[in-house]
Amino acid sequence: MAELATGSPARDDAPDDWRRVSPKYLWVDLVGRGLPWLVVAAALALVAWGASKDPDSRSLPILLWVASAAAIVILVLVLAWTPARVRSIGYRLREDDLVFRRGIMWRRIVAVPYGRMQLIDITRGPIARALGLAELKFVTAAAATGVVIPGLPEAEAEALRDRLVALAESRRAGL
Repeated sequence: MAELATGSPARDDAPDDWRRVSPKYLWVDLVGRGLPWLVVAAALALVAWGASKDPDSRSLPILLWVASAAAIVILVLVLAWTPARVRSIGYRLREDDLVFRRGIMWRRIVAVPYGRMQLIDITRGPIARALGLAELKFVTAAAATGVVIPGLPEAEAEALRDRLVALAESRRAGL
């Protein structure tokens, strides 16, 4: 059987063999998802404040304040759901494939056979790089696969990439 990065054998029936992303990834996700809504709310509030100074516009500032409040509500919801969304991301190595999962309400589970992996790319965004994190992107023959494992510590991402490349090459050689 394949072994996890921790060295324990992978079992299909063991719920605890899922590897999770780093807890530091929470900050990357919060900034990436929350900052745009904060900017929208602030911009709408600023425009509403400016429009309220104009005596000719009466209903426009009210609509802008309502839109700003809606953006703040969305921001609060995003911030509330982000920890659970980050905890839902995981992967595990099995004998013949890598299984990836993510999602709370719409759960996505994808199994990528080692022999189908064509390219494994490591990406580091500015916030993730500052926190020492990276993400692995998998390219397969099927364009719909689209598996990205975010929030891995850089050393773990590089070790996992090297291991998966070796597994992919050994599986392709057997085809």
